[in-house]
Amino acid sequence: MQKESKNKSFVLRIDSDTMEAIEKWAADEFRSVNGQILYLLDQAIKKSGRRSKEKKEKSPD
Repeated sequence: MQKESKNKSFVLRIDSDTMEAIEKWAADEFRSVNGQILYLLDQAIKKSGRRSKEKKEKSPD
């Protein structure tokens, strides 16, 4: 039986210079590229105050 994931997949088109920068940044912080992109998106969402109330309540910060 396959575990159901709440994560969604999608294709991201990104220029090679940006991808190289993200790969290096991810390696510097011991994350995968996917993990680094998720981290950056999460930080941007928090900073902008766009996190839903439901997610804020679940967040340990």
